[in-house]
Amino acid sequence: MRLRALLENDALGLRLLGGDEELDRSVRGVMTTDLRDPSRYLTGGELVLTGLAWRRDAEDSEPFVRILAGAGVAGLAAGEAELGDIPDDLVAACRHHRLPLFAVHETVAFATITEYVVRQVSGERAGDLAAVVDRHRRLMTSGPTGGGPEVVLDLLGSDLDLHAWVLSPTGRQIAGAGAPLPAAAGAELAGLHLAAVRSGRRAPHRAALGGTTYSLFPIRNNGRGGAVPPARDVRESVLSDWLLAVEADAGDWPAARLDLLQGVTQLIAVERDRRDAARTVRRRLAQEVLELVQAGAAPAEIAARLRVATPVLLPGLGTAPHWQVVVARVEWDGDGASEVRGGPVAQALLEEILVDPAVTGPDSADRIAVAHTGDEAIALVPLPAAPDRPDDEASGTGSDTASDEDPGADGHGEGPALHADALLAAVRAPLSAGLGDDGRLTLGVSASVHSAEGLRGALEEARHARRVAAARPGRVCAAGHHELASHVLLLPFVPDDVRRAFTARLLDPLREYDRRHRAELIPTLEAFLDCDGSWTRCAARLHLHVNTLRYRVGRIEQLTGRDLARLEDKLDFFLALRMS
Repeated sequence: MRLRALLENDALGLRLLGGDEELDRSVRGVMTTDLRDPSRYLTGGELVLTGLAWRRDAEDSEPFVRILAGAGVAGLAAGEAELGDIPDDLVAACRHHRLPLFAVHETVAFATITEYVVRQVSGERAGDLAAVVDRHRRLMTSGPTGGGPEVVLDLLGSDLDLHAWVLSPTGRQIAGAGAPLPAAAGAELAGLHLAAVRSGRRAPHRAALGGTTYSLFPIRNNGRGGAVPPARDVRESVLSDWLLAVEADAGDWPAARLDLLQGVTQLIAVERDRRDAARTVRRRLAQEVLELVQAGAAPAEIAARLRVATPVLLPGLGTAPHWQVVVARVEWDGDGASEVRGGPVAQALLEEILVDPAVTGPDSADRIAVAHTGDEAIALVPLPAAPDRPDDEASGTGSDTASDEDPGADGHGEGPALHADALLAAVRAPLSAGLGDDGRLTLGVSASVHSAEGLRGALEEARHARRVAAARPGRVCAAGHHELASHVLLLPFVPDDVRRAFTARLLDPLREYDRRHRAELIPTLEAFLDCDGSWTRCAARLHLHVNTLRYRVGRIEQLTGRDLARLEDKLDFFLALRMS
């Protein structure tokens, strides 16, 4: 809108005190302030409303107006309620800096002016952007050259001053215009969105984070790309749908703007369908290899399929990679749980989990091939062979021995093998929100193998690791192959009554003492065992004097009748803590 429109509305009762020649300036927003220096909150094009509380004497007007002019505001409207007539020094300063100045009668509320400006600006911008989005819709639906989600987000920023990001269900940034959203903020917004969807609340969902308000719009995967059939139950889509996070409060938006944002999500959904359709080749490769492995096909036949998969998943790689198998299962309880298709949910979710969270963009999953059978999803993950190790080509004649330990611990990237805990570290919180009180995700990771003959063993290893994870408490659990050769393999299968009796005998006296005296004996015991019984390291970790630590350990021994200098008693305490 133009500044002169303010004078054309008699209900606002504004008087122009200066700046007649500047009334064609565009107004992009409105801000009320009584700060002496509001520059940090100005972006240009605003109508600034002020009650003049910042003015103590005539000398204050010049610097205040200079700041507004330097920020590129459209005009200044000063209220008469505080001082009566607008001071001459303010009129002179505005004239000097060519800043239009309006007087606001004491009977007119700033909220009335704000509402009028917001309504006018929003309506005009929505109309302009709707035309642009319509052109972009035709571009995107006519072929793959539409520019992707970033183009639509750029339009939101340039035409509506809206900062927005497309996020995956785990909070990973798929697309954005301008500064990226911090990873922690993305994960938290995704968790809030998933919780709102599971509760059945109507979108858009409002979220306040770090003093900033966001509006969250779901981007439905309608399956038109051919990769994913339409969902029959919200649980079939909640863990795979993208979302649009907009840095604004949509609660007061007019219906036209809400409709516009829904149109934007539909545009992005088209792009999502196209990306899913492109994944079909990788999914088919994984399905073919999986069927051969499960059918007990000859290693040479499996190796031939792997040679086909390698150029697709790792283009340009001259040698065959090592492989890891990851198995995931999503299970639901409650009404209608048996009707929810778990396999496609686990497949889409595993494709997301296996993406490095530090990588942005929708094409970062190009190395991942995931199949599903029944309620189980199985990923075939290529790992380029380490350059200092001879690489046995996947011919079926090489060794099928799994590596004794993963060559890396970061869970992602080329070279280092996947670690179960690292895979879930960044996504556990949002996924738990999406699973709610009736869902559960369990995941198992095999060791790496470097031959076709080793894949069958890797698949069984990953499945067994997943069963170990399933025996643990929690909504999101994982286990790796390294846990299958330790006490961790045995603990989940201890009968519940034996588990309760064993832990109660050792730990209940300590818990009761902690409850009555706040002595922190249980945390002390955990730290002491974790430090291998080292007094100095444990005291440093707990920020205690060594004598205080000795007193606490002595109290533990007194209450339980055990001796923490004996290996057997240390082992019993260790197992009790693990099973509790």
